[in-house]
Amino acid sequence: MVVLVTGGNGQLGQSIQYIAPKYAQIDFIFADSDTLDITNEKECFSFFEKHKPHYCINTAAYTAVDKAESEPEKAHNINVLGAKNLAQACLKHNSILLHISTDFVFDGTKNSPYQETDTPNPLGVYGKTKLDGEKAIQETFSNYYIIRTSWVYSQFANNFMKTMLRLAQERDSLSIVSDQVGTPTHALDLAECLVKIIQNHNNQLAHTNYGLYHFSNEGYCSWFDFAKKIFEANNVTIAIQPIPSSAYPTPAKRPLYSVLDKTKIKKTFNLDIPNWEQSLKPL
Repeated sequence: MVVLVTGGNGQLGQSIQYIAPKYAQIDFIFADSDTLDITNEKECFSFFEKHKPHYCINTAAYTAVDKAESEPEKAHNINVLGAKNLAQACLKHNSILLHISTDFVFDGTKNSPYQETDTPNPLGVYGKTKLDGEKAIQETFSNYYIIRTSWVYSQFANNFMKTMLRLAQERDSLSIVSDQVGTPTHALDLAECLVKIIQNHNNQLAHTNYGLYHFSNEGYCSWFDFAKKIFEANNVTIAIQPIPSSAYPTPAKRPLYSVLDKTKIKKTFNLDIPNWEQSLKPL
């Protein structure tokens, strides 16, 4: 079984590389932007022609939320055009697409966990391009799993956990936003989930489980709560104080509440998802 992973050098891509040795029956091919430019349709088609993947996990994305406000074209090319190109290549080569999306497709005005049936309303360029990427896939073919996730972190690449630990070495105190509520997702848990979806798909004769899913760890917290637990787990002592989003203005507006409902993905794939605090390990 050949599984292509785009965005191989990113946080989720590296997390899949980390767990890959456990799955000897899967031949993983990891591609980064140097070996596969997903914004180039011709390149996507020739890459698929050469490697003939049965599955494609698209972890490649433009994720610089604030920068996207001043680089909308670049964000669109990667998040929309790239997604569409991969979907078309999958369609041509009869491959299955697993595409990673985001909680940022929602505006955060709800006060109960977001379900797959809730109407998206992104607040910024990043969220809008990710939503448009979802639509581009859905308009191309039906052999896809779109997995929205949130607050992804790990020991790899750049993320909130690593930023907090770096800042703690540089400063005596930190002010952390406390009125944005969501769920941290350990990238290794998400990586395991993606492999489980592939295994489930491979073992079934009738594939009726295509569609849109939400995945994060269980539970919820604010960025302030998350930072506090990161420092506790890593035995870091630093003074931190909670601040409102209004005290930390950013180019892109964030959803104040973006907890995702995981009922569908848990039932469909028989997943046991750990709580975010359980998954939080020292770096």
